[in-house]
Amino acid sequence: MSSFDTARANKTRAVVIGSGPNGLTAAITLARAGYPVTVYERAAQIGGGVRSAELTLPGFVHDVCSAGFPMAVSSPAFEQFPLAAHGLEWIHPEAPLAHPMDDGTAVMLERSVDATARNLGLDGGPDGEAWRALMEPFVEAWPRLRHDVLAPLHFPRHPLLLARFGMQAIRSAHRLAESHFRGPRARALFAGIAAHGALPLEARPSAAVALALAIPGHAVGWPFPRGGAQRITNALAGYLRSLGGEILTESPVTALPDGPPDAHIVMCDVTPRQFLSLAGDRLPASFRNSLDGYRYGPGAFKMDWALSGPIPWTARECARAGTVHLGGTLEEIAEWESRHTGRPFVLLMQPTLFDATRAPAGKHTAWGYCHVPNASTVDMAAAIEAQIERFAPGFRKRILARSVLPPAALEQRNPNLVGGDFNGGSIDLGQFFLRPTRRLYRTPLKGVYLCSSSTPPGGGVHGMCGYYAARLAASASYSGTVSATLVSK
Repeated sequence: MSSFDTARANKTRAVVIGSGPNGLTAAITLARAGYPVTVYERAAQIGGGVRSAELTLPGFVHDVCSAGFPMAVSSPAFEQFPLAAHGLEWIHPEAPLAHPMDDGTAVMLERSVDATARNLGLDGGPDGEAWRALMEPFVEAWPRLRHDVLAPLHFPRHPLLLARFGMQAIRSAHRLAESHFRGPRARALFAGIAAHGALPLEARPSAAVALALAIPGHAVGWPFPRGGAQRITNALAGYLRSLGGEILTESPVTALPDGPPDAHIVMCDVTPRQFLSLAGDRLPASFRNSLDGYRYGPGAFKMDWALSGPIPWTARECARAGTVHLGGTLEEIAEWESRHTGRPFVLLMQPTLFDATRAPAGKHTAWGYCHVPNASTVDMAAAIEAQIERFAPGFRKRILARSVLPPAALEQRNPNLVGGDFNGGSIDLGQFFLRPTRRLYRTPLKGVYLCSSSTPPGGGVHGMCGYYAARLAASASYSGTVSATLVSK
C-alpha cells in the first residue's frame, strides 16, 4: 500500500501552524501524500512574510515583507505545484538588478553572464572575465545544483559540483570580492548581493548568500508576481484547497498540551521563540536551553512609497531593473552591514515599472529597507530617503505617501520576524547548517515538527523548509509516531 493510500485508510490528520510559504508548502506536501490537512493562521490574512496590502493610499498595492523571488522560481518544491493554474504569473524585468555608482553610471546584473561581464569590463580591466569565470560554471549547472543548495545536510546528488560551489560559498563576501575582482564596480555588485544575508561582509559564509542569489539571477532571473506577493500565497492556498486542505484564519494556536489524540502530525511554521511558548514546560531542559540560545539576526527598517511618477534615477539604466541596490562601494556597504555606521545600504524594488496593476494609472510604488540592529528603535526613514535621493535627485518630490515599518511594527504584523529579522535567525556559520538545533526539523514532542525559516535551508521564499520537514514527518508517522493535541482560541 502506498503512503497516500495508508494515510487515507488510517484517516490520519495533519495540522500546520502558520500560513507562510513554508507552512503552506508543508501542508501541500502532506495533502499530496493523502493526509487531511488543516492550517491554523493567527492573522486575518494568510501568507506570513508573503503578503500584499494597501499600506499607503487606496489603489497602491505594496508587498508587506518579501518582494523579489529568485528562490521561488528556483524552488524544487514549487515547481511540483501547478501554481500558474491558481493565478500565479511571474514578471521578469529586463534586468534583475542595478547598482548605481556616484559617477552617474550603474553596474548591471543582466540575465546573461556575457552581458554582465561586458558591463564589468567597460573600464578595460579583467573583472568581466573574472565574473564570467566565477559564475558561468554554476549558472550552467543551476538546474542540478539548486537541489543540493536548497537542502539540509545530506549526501549530495552532485557531490563534486557542490564541493566546488562550497569552496567559494564558505568564504566571506569581502575576501572573495577582493580576491576575484580588482575594480570597485564588480566588488560593489558582489557586495550588494551578499548584503541580502544580513551578515557582516567580513563574516563567513556571507559569500554563500551572494552566490546563491547571483547564480539564479543569471539562470532564472529575479522576478516578482503580477499583482503583488500575495499572489504567491493565494496560489499555494488555492492548490492546497484543491487537494482538500482547509485554512482557518484568525485561529491562533496557543499551546501543544498533553491530551487525547487530535492530530498525528503537527507542523510548526514558527521560530524557536514562538515554539517555546507553544510547548510550555513539555520540553526537556536541554532542548529548551538550545532554543533559548538561538540567535536572531539584524532587523529590517522597511518603507513603502506611493509615488507620482517613476524614481528619477541619475543612471537611466536603473529603470531597466526590478531591484536596485543603493550603497556605493564595497567598503561603504561593509561599513553599514558590519557596524551600522555611515550611510545605510538600501535594498529597493520598483515593481510598477513592469506591473501596472499595483498602482493607479501613471502612478508608481517603491519598496525598500535597510538592516539595523535587532529590535532597533532608531528612526531610519530620513536616512533611507537621503540614500535614494543620492542616486535619484528629486525622489522626495514624487512621494505622495509613505509607510514606515520599523522592526517592532514588522514583528507585530508577523511574530516570526523577531526583532525585524527577515531570515528566521542569523545565518552565521554556527547556524548555517544546523538550525535551530542538531535535530533540525524534529522536536522532542512526538509528532511535532518545526518547518519555518529557522530550519534548513533557511530564509527566502522557496518553501523548502516546509517541504523537507513534511516529508520527514510523513515518513516518521508510518513507524508509530504518537499524536499531538492542539489548543487554540
